[in-house]
Amino acid sequence: MPRSVNAVARRARRKKIMKQAKGFFGRRKNVWTVAKNAVEKAMQYAYRDRRNKKRTFRALWIVRINAGARLHGLSYSQFMGKLKANSIELNRKVLADLAMNHPEAFKAIVEKVK
Repeated sequence: MPRSVNAVARRARRKKIMKQAKGFFGRRKNVWTVAKNAVEKAMQYAYRDRRNKKRTFRALWIVRINAGARLHGLSYSQFMGKLKANSIELNRKVLADLAMNHPEAFKAIVEKVK
């Protein structure tokens, strides 16, 4: 009985990986074994950093809210505490946008909670 190999599926799998490695530098873009490892590692970084991005943005929003609140004589923690006490449910993303792009609206919020 002749040996059976599924060349079509193997070629498709390799093509998929090589397409993902497009744009990589040196042998990472055109040598199968190197490209496979590079793409695998890139996928791990992508998975990890989709989560890290959330942390980074939250930290940025907190810095912006803190800067905006301090202009009106409050620290970040005091401001957030007073927001909760006055049951104003704006998330950090919205508050940071207001502090950066609409200072008059942010000032109105600060005056309301003071």
